[in-house]
Amino acid sequence: MCRSIKTLREPYVAEPTEDDVRAAALQYVRKISGFRAPSKANTEAFDRAVEAVAAATQDLLDHLQIRGQAAGAAH
Repeated sequence: MCRSIKTLREPYVAEPTEDDVRAAALQYVRKISGFRAPSKANTEAFDRAVEAVAAATQDLLDHLQIRGQAAGAAH
């Protein structure tokens, strides 16, 4: 997997920002697509994938239960 994607949960990152989540999503989509920057023909699909991965990532982070973290604590 892409080593430049950092862990975005506690205790590694206390409060991941929207930019952190989007950067991780972008790195993931770049890795699996093989494109650093997509062609004009692929830009819409690429951007849609980044947004979908970012949304899924945020949903995951919002619902993870971390041992030692207070129940119901939201980011």
